[in-house]
Amino acid sequence: MWMDHRAWEEAEVINRTRHDVLKYVGGKISLEMEIPKILWIKQNLPETWQNVGHFFDLPDFLTWKATGSLSRSVCSLACKFCFQANDQERTWNDDFLCKVGLVELTQDNHQNIGNVVLNPGEPCGQGLTHESAADLDLNPGTAVGTSVVDAYAGCLGTLGCSTGISSIDGGSSPPNLDKDKCVHGIETRLAMICGTSTCHMALSKEPLFCNGIWGPYYSTMIAGYWNNEAGQSVAGKLIDYMIETHPALPQLKDISRKSNKTLYDTLSDHLKIKAGAKNIPIEELTKNLHVWPDFHGNRSPVADSTLCGMISGLTLCSGLQDLAALYLAVIQALAYGTRHIIESLEASGHSIKGIYACGGLSKNQLYIQTHSNITGLPVILPDKTESVLLGAAMLGAQACKYYTSEQVLEAMGGTGSVVWPQKETFSYHEKKYKVFKNMLEHQKLYREIMNN
Repeated sequence: MWMDHRAWEEAEVINRTRHDVLKYVGGKISLEMEIPKILWIKQNLPETWQNVGHFFDLPDFLTWKATGSLSRSVCSLACKFCFQANDQERTWNDDFLCKVGLVELTQDNHQNIGNVVLNPGEPCGQGLTHESAADLDLNPGTAVGTSVVDAYAGCLGTLGCSTGISSIDGGSSPPNLDKDKCVHGIETRLAMICGTSTCHMALSKEPLFCNGIWGPYYSTMIAGYWNNEAGQSVAGKLIDYMIETHPALPQLKDISRKSNKTLYDTLSDHLKIKAGAKNIPIEELTKNLHVWPDFHGNRSPVADSTLCGMISGLTLCSGLQDLAALYLAVIQALAYGTRHIIESLEASGHSIKGIYACGGLSKNQLYIQTHSNITGLPVILPDKTESVLLGAAMLGAQACKYYTSEQVLEAMGGTGSVVWPQKETFSYHEKKYKVFKNMLEHQKLYREIMNN
């Protein structure tokens, strides 16, 4: 599980090697990746370690169960296991595995971690086994595409979306925004797969190295493209945590039940009421309430799993209006985090012109509009709401030889709508973003003081 952070000591041991392999994970390996977790198993579960037959990331486990094939996806291996894949070679780095204390993984031609490596969408084995076909009520031999990590499937299902110029939010695009910019080349699109956590994906034709951001990984999603992967360890999980631990939760549930609305819609309604009563824009309800959102560490771009969440501006108020303001402040903080990631990506050579969003949080209008306002970018929402499933279907289509990796995005990507940034919010968010970045420096300062 990516959210299992027990392997933090093992990640530190690996990072102290300063091995060249680490430049492909943003300079520091994350405790969420598989190599630290495997090392943790070796050091903490010796009986399990002795009985291990194979280590799989979930996508490869599923294709093995379906087909009986032990082949692995270059996506799973490069993105999670530190497998070296570029435009010249594909190989395990045995020197790295030995130096981090996992020499056993080099044995038997890397049998435990995979020695047959395929591209996403390549046919896996001989298709469905008879047993799997019976379980799924499909025909034996039905083609199974080599898998990708779930967020990468969402990225596939999102990035191919084409748009018109219609706006679904009623907002106006700033004069310096070309309404066609969101349909420029795939290298200018940031995929944002937002749910319990959030992944931010950016593609390039050349390898771009960015400190604190994973990758670049080659051909792990679309053949011939390098991919950088950033993210937030908690997103929807943080929003829910703030709601579920607040004293006003029973009142919120009662109002939502009576009005037949979600908790999130009820909170948005109360924000509108409060802003109207004060005669101010909704976003300004957080003028004196600030959040640093790393309640489960920072995945990107700081890459520090020890960072903690921070809230500035709490009072003795504990009612529904207070919860609504905190809800808004958390959403804003997550959007400032996305802006922080985009700035880091662009400093490394990316040029982001639009955000293509999918996942559960993409259905939250406040979350999406806030991201557009804070980043200054249009957010594109696919009409097909299950982008991860669509991405998986694209892999199946490739396995069936219907489309190539290059063709499938255009053929199956579908259409979408655009949420435009509201320029009247820019100056407010500029000030809030300065506070956001200062909160990080303050946390570092407080640690320095206490550790001195």
